[in-house]
Amino acid sequence: MIDHISVQAADPAASAAFYDRVLAPLGGKRLLDFGQVIGYGTTRPTFWIGPVTTEGRAREAHIAFSAADRAGVRAFLAAAVETGAEVLHEPRLWPEYHPDYYGAFVRDPDGNNVEAVCHTPES
Repeated sequence: MIDHISVQAADPAASAAFYDRVLAPLGGKRLLDFGQVIGYGTTRPTFWIGPVTTEGRAREAHIAFSAADRAGVRAFLAAAVETGAEVLHEPRLWPEYHPDYYGAFVRDPDGNNVEAVCHTPES
């Protein structure tokens, strides 16, 4: 249902470095780069970062990226840890969502709650 999403970044370069690393294991990459505004996706930009354009600080967002398998979720977390991201939740099953919901959660440089999730059983 989501066509695209955009979040504000206090330091677009730091956020770009983070997303370059954590989206790669999920098949995501920079597809458009307008300097401080960058679009990521697999075939078209569906996730955007850009500079803060409103007064005050941006409120925390929760962003969940799809992983093709559970190994992708683990690779996402490893990439996030390599960037120095705060780990909110290690990869695990979340049966309260559904029996095969496997996800990991981290904070991006702006404090957003970023998740990688796989909805299929371990193969």
